[in-house]
This record gives sequence, structure tokens and C-alpha cells, in this order.
Amino acid sequence: MEHNTQKHIRNFVILAHIDHGKSTLADRFLEITRTVENRVMQEQYLDQMDLERERGITIKMQPVYMTYTHNNQEYYLNLIDTPGHVDFSYEVSRALVAVEGGILLVDATQGVQAQTVAHLQTALESGTTIIPVLNKIDLPHCNADAAEQELLSLFENFDYIPEKVHRISAKTGEGVEQVLESVVEHLQPPAYSPEKLSRALVFDSSYDDYQGVIAHIRVVDGAFSKNDKICFMQSGAEATTKDIGVFLPVMTSKQALTSGDIGYIATGLKNIELARVGDTITLSARKAQQPISGYKEPDPLVFSTIFPTTDAKYEDLHEGIGKLKLNDSSLFFEQDYSSVLGRGIKAGFLGMLHMEIVLERLKREHNLDLIISSPCVAYQLETTTDEIITVRNPSQYPDPSVIKSIQEPWVILDIIVPTQYLNNVMQLLKNTRGEYNDTKYIGMDRVQLYYDIPLSDIISHFYNDLKNVSSGFGSVAYTMNGYREADIVKLDILLAGDKVEVLSRFVPRVFVETEARKMVEKIKDTIKQEQFAVAIQAAIGGKVIARATKSATRKNVTAGLYGGDFSRKKKQLEKQKRGKKRLEKFGKINLDSESLIKIFQ
Repeated sequence: MEHNTQKHIRNFVILAHIDHGKSTLADRFLEITRTVENRVMQEQYLDQMDLERERGITIKMQPVYMTYTHNNQEYYLNLIDTPGHVDFSYEVSRALVAVEGGILLVDATQGVQAQTVAHLQTALESGTTIIPVLNKIDLPHCNADAAEQELLSLFENFDYIPEKVHRISAKTGEGVEQVLESVVEHLQPPAYSPEKLSRALVFDSSYDDYQGVIAHIRVVDGAFSKNDKICFMQSGAEATTKDIGVFLPVMTSKQALTSGDIGYIATGLKNIELARVGDTITLSARKAQQPISGYKEPDPLVFSTIFPTTDAKYEDLHEGIGKLKLNDSSLFFEQDYSSVLGRGIKAGFLGMLHMEIVLERLKREHNLDLIISSPCVAYQLETTTDEIITVRNPSQYPDPSVIKSIQEPWVILDIIVPTQYLNNVMQLLKNTRGEYNDTKYIGMDRVQLYYDIPLSDIISHFYNDLKNVSSGFGSVAYTMNGYREADIVKLDILLAGDKVEVLSRFVPRVFVETEARKMVEKIKDTIKQEQFAVAIQAAIGGKVIARATKSATRKNVTAGLYGGDFSRKKKQLEKQKRGKKRLEKFGKINLDSESLIKIFQ
């Protein structure tokens, strides 16, 4: 790209709560700018993953390069479509590092939602210029005036005055061109610094078997060309740019990318660890000294151990999760081992949806059948020797006698809900260990609740429970709020007297009896019958607090006895009874993968 086009570049993102129409708006932009031909255009065009299309959500941010003519001047637009779900907020923070502006999209039928607030706060903290847009004004039950008032009140809270609130229908295209005009008129072009040493920030990446690691970059200073020798400042890896270009949205080669451009570099690197997201690329011949300050690396919040159903598939699992890690910097993993299930991967996720998506991608893209342990948060334990250890799995739990204190992560929970469901939501929160913080009213008929709550109380079922009690109208976001003292116990499960480590879990002491009864009943309903009665016990230390018994299979041992003295039948039944007693004493339970999957569901 020529240097004199610098002032005509606009880099921006679309930010919104889930299902407010980001991908549909991106579709209209692609049509207006003629980036994608009509014959290949389809809904959610930038959502390339099958999972995204099936679920109707954006999971991975997707950049696209567009040209747009306004007042006889051609502009070069780099759009990044971002996810809306709370579990993928880290994708939004990564995208914001690469842009100067953002469209804040709000559904006019729903108004401001929890992730609207969270995304706006993140964007303004990063210095992003915001263009507010109300979507879905074509729907008969839309209340654009009320939604606009909510949006303006939200901006007031952040001391930000937007130029204008646009009203559009991304579905019909009404008002969309005016938003593009606002992008070129009100967003600042990227700063141009041709005299500085070349630097580019890696904000995302992917892997290609032929071209190796493909770094998605924002050029901050200088320029990069094809066949340049480049260096990654964090890892020290050196490579040659095999290809360089922009996203149309398919990768399209160019001769060079200059300061302000967003595009990609095919590095040829085969080791994915050498080209990490957040690294700075510079030229090997004229190395920059200062790396670009990227974004804060997200900390995984939910941990689970993943096992292949057969040990022979372990290497496939390890390779598959390594490739997902390449463009998902929040995904943590390390090797693990279970005496029951063999080799596995202990993985960390940002939430349950993030975990669900990663597991589904492993199954689909790498053809793996998996067994997943119960999700768990990371606890910080202080030992009697004043050592601080982080425990992400019940198998890491030390002897209780050496534990001085346990701390667990807490979050600030932000819930927005119609006032008619307020009592339902507060009743739901009463069943947690959450602490009420504050209430704010948004407009006439919606309320915003703030609670401090342990993360472990909301990672599993809370999102679905909130949707149920609010008839689908409740929305939620949360931010980490440090660690607090916790009264947590390790609940062990014993089958026929043997402890099954893979079934152990951490439970708050206040919930332990309820959780124990629930667990033993679920296991009783799930495991297969044996030839002897199986005792299922939930215990803390050596104390059993809940028990159930899976009855034995019964074979008709008297079927072949016809007539004669009843004592013959009685002898056979007594013999069977003694055999079952002996099996109860020495019998072992072998849990199959199918049963474990049902238990962990």
C-alpha cells in the first residue's frame, strides 16, 4: 500500500452483547463495499467455523479488508468482527489493541445488556473511539427511543459523549451506509511512523501445514515485505516471510504492509510456541529494541482434565490441543495422568462455553472421543510451612493436616434483567454464597444487579438457571475480584471400598451433604450392574457422609432343577449367596468411559 494512503485507513471493530447482530452488520458492510461477490455471499459470512454457524454465535474474531468510496475518495477499512459471549471477552481485548475505533451495537428490542457495558468499558480504557448504533429497528416490538436513552445514560456514566446514535436494521440494510460514512468521517486514521524501525503486533494466528504459523498482525511502525527476514522479539525465533497480505476475507497476497495496516504474515515456522499471540515482529537486519505493549494475558478460570477413550489417541489429543492453543492464548494445558484413565491433558478455560467449544473442536477437527473430568476452579492453598501452592485438580490436594488456609477466586457479577423477574433472580442468588452489592435501574423497566460471588458457584449451571428464571431476558457478565478465604473440602467417591480419584471434586462445606447425596445417586443410576452389590460412598477424609447401593445381577441358578426336594434348590441359592458375599469383599469395579462420560455430564 502506498504511503500517501495512510490518512485514508480506518481500523475498527464491532462490539456487542451476544445475538445483537454483529455478524449480520458485517455481512451488510461486505455487500456495500462489494468485498464479497453476491454469488458467494451467505449469512454470517465471516463466521467460517461450522460450530459458529450451528450455534449462531461468533467464537473467533475475524478480520476483513474492505475498500469504500466516500465523497469521491477511496478509503481502506480493516474490520474485525468480535464475539459477544462473556467467555470470549479476551478475543475482544486482543482485537482492540489492533484498532483505533469501534462500533458499539445494541439490539433496540433488548436495550443495553451486561456484555454491552463490559465491552464499552474495555474499549474506552484502551482509548478506542466509539460509534453507538441501535440495531433491529425493523422489528415491530422495538423501542428505539428507550434503548437510545439507556445507551446515552451508559455513556454518561463513562464521561463519554458520542457524535451520534445511529439507528439501523442490519437485516434490511436500512441506515447501514450512514454508519460506514461515520466510520470514515469520525474515526482517526492510524498514526504513521515510516522513519521508525519496523514493528508489528501479533493479535491472532493460525496454522497451515504448508506455510507453518500464519501470524495475524497490525503493523505499528515501518513496513514489512515478502521475503523479509523477520524476528519474534519474545521467543527470539527468526523466519522469512513466505507470504504477506490482507484478509478479503480469504488471505490475499500483497507486496508489502505498512504502518497502520492489518494483515497476515506466513512465517514458515513449524513450532507453534515460537510465534505466540502478543509477540512483536521486527526485521532481523534492523531490529527494534522495544516490543509493543500488547494486552493483558487472560488467566484461565475453569480447569478440567481431558482423556482420550484409548491411550493410543493421546498423541493426537496433545497435538490437537497444541494447535488450538496457537490462536487461543487463554487456553492452558499440561500433561496429567490417572491410574483409572491413563494419560490425559489438564486444561484451563475462561468459562464453560469456552470449554464446550474447545472440546467440540477437538472432537470434530481431530476425530477424538474424549472423557472429561468435573470442572474446577483454581484454589490457592497456604501450607503450614508458609508455602503458597495453586491447586487446579482434586488429585493435587495435599494432606489436610499440612493446610493452613484455602483461598478461592471471587468475581463481581453484573446481571441485567427486566424488573418483573427481579425477585426470581434474587431467589436464585440466595442459593449461592453470593453477597449483594448494589442495584441500579436502567430506564423504567430494567434493573442492573451487582453481586460479589465465588466463581465456583456460577461456572456450571448458573447461566442456564438465570435464563430459566428470567424467561431468557436476563444477561450476565463478570470480572475477577481477587481471592478470599474459603471453607472447601475434598469430596472423595468410593466404589466397593476403593477410592476413584477421577471422581473426586472440591465442594464448599455448606453444600457438601447435598452434593454428596446427588453424586452417589447419579453414580448409582449410571454404573452397570455387577455380580455383587456395589457400595457407592461419598466421604470426606475417612468419614462417609452419603451412601447408595447398586444391587447385584441375579442369575436363576435353580432353573435346571425339576421337582424333587426343595432343599436342593436351597443349597444352590445359599451357594450363590456365599459367592456374592465373597465378590463383595474382593470384587473390583472397572469404570468404562461411557459411564464416566454420563457421570461428568
